[in-house]
Amino acid sequence: MDLTYSVEDDEFRHEIREWLESNLVGTFAQLRGLGGSGREHEAFEERLEWNRHLAAHGWSCVSWPREYGGRGLSLQQQVIFHEEYANANAPARVNHLGEELLGPTLIAFGTSEQQARFLPRIVAVEELWCQGYSEPGAGSDLAAVSTRARLDGGEWVIEGQKVWTSLAHTADWCFVLARTGSGPRKHDGLSYLLVPMRQSGVQIRPILQLTGTSEFNEVFFDGAVTEADLVVGEAGSGWSVAMGTLGFERGVSTLAQQIAFQRELHLIVELARSNGAIADPIIQDKIVAAHMGLDMLRLHGLRTLSGEQGIEASITKLLWAPWHRSLGELGMAVAGAGSLTVAEAPYQLDELQSLFLFSRADTLYGGSDEIQRNVIAERVLGLPKEARS
Repeated sequence: MDLTYSVEDDEFRHEIREWLESNLVGTFAQLRGLGGSGREHEAFEERLEWNRHLAAHGWSCVSWPREYGGRGLSLQQQVIFHEEYANANAPARVNHLGEELLGPTLIAFGTSEQQARFLPRIVAVEELWCQGYSEPGAGSDLAAVSTRARLDGGEWVIEGQKVWTSLAHTADWCFVLARTGSGPRKHDGLSYLLVPMRQSGVQIRPILQLTGTSEFNEVFFDGAVTEADLVVGEAGSGWSVAMGTLGFERGVSTLAQQIAFQRELHLIVELARSNGAIADPIIQDKIVAAHMGLDMLRLHGLRTLSGEQGIEASITKLLWAPWHRSLGELGMAVAGAGSLTVAEAPYQLDELQSLFLFSRADTLYGGSDEIQRNVIAERVLGLPKEARS
């Protein structure tokens, strides 16, 4: 990707930077730095209001084509937007799953009626979404899902369970991968359904995490229903739609994630300087390695942006997940014995403790490292498939 910025790009950077400076004020200023992985509970309603403020001024869904309500930004301008948003320490947005995953999926695979029904509400942040993929027996092996749906008159009736469903407790809708038929392969017979969450057939149980928070959930579908025409793509061809969604998941916005990583690394370095840990040569080496790793993540991310997010998505996950998990471990090493006690009773964690605990899951969610290595080995290197019992 050529990241030589034009005069127009520089003007756009100035525009978004100036807008953020003039709008992250008053009550919104208090939201700086809030939210994100492991911290989605922080000021959720206030961040929702901020998201709607962004939308009212045309700053939601910036990568979407204009005809669907977006800004139609170029790749360079998308990079600029996410960089400036992260550099401003603006609060984590609550509309990620709708804006970055479901919306682009509907643009690529949805009917005009589905696009007209859902896209404007995502742009305006009027409806929030969650992702119904993983199940107790089908985590990284997504094709093994057992949640089923059957047509009954004009409705799909859904039975089954999903797990690790991010923000299900705040979502209005869920895009659900369910088995509606059969075929010679387990990928066959899957359908991609759009299911309303606020109905009697849907039960949500928050999962208490090591961080003491509960942004993940179990979701039980017990006779849940959705309209017959709310299947994206053809019934039974949901696997290709689901894979399209996963491709959208690892796009330009991951560069903003890296700026958040940079902020975490800076916090660790400042702590090392203040408590003297910086004098330890082992700590020094780990800090240098962390800086080098972060630079590599950014360069790799920029290199892959203009290509298909196929195998590159697996490589990207294998790069950032262990790096971020190691960063959490470095934070605890720098903090020393103090990392073992909480700031306040009963369980008030500081930022580095939350980083350490939540990052333990980085190599598991979004496709485990084991699965990503298998994907690369089988699809790129042509190695035989792993033996499965």
